[in-house]
Amino acid sequence: MGWWPFSSDTRGDAIRSGDAIPTRAERRQCWAARDAYFGCLDAHDILDANKDAAAAQRACPREGADFERDCAAAWVKYFKQWRVADAQRRRRLDELRRQGAQEMSVQTTFAPEGGVGEKGNGREDIQDMLERKKAR
Repeated sequence: MGWWPFSSDTRGDAIRSGDAIPTRAERRQCWAARDAYFGCLDAHDILDANKDAAAAQRACPREGADFERDCAAAWVKYFKQWRVADAQRRRRLDELRRQGAQEMSVQTTFAPEGGVGEKGNGREDIQDMLERKKAR
């Protein structure tokens, strides 16, 4: 980051490098660029833009450049990896459904039925449980 007024560093460079936190508008711009890039990859049947980098570059040069320009480098890496993992997850779920697996609803919260602010209601509060454990 340059303090010199004629420095070549821009806000975009700072965001890409992780030195600046993107604003809400900058995040929206990143997501729009990501969606356009992934849409182009979908149109060309390219799933993994990391593994098929040459094909992705040939098929979607403008969208890829916009994505790289508008998003932090760490986000670009994460989104590309997430895309592959999400496709694998969906494929596996489809496979399990075809095999007759039944979906289950799982709740993963310690909050009582009424929400975080409500104590008790038939369930013990976590803090009460910890205090009793300390007393032993």
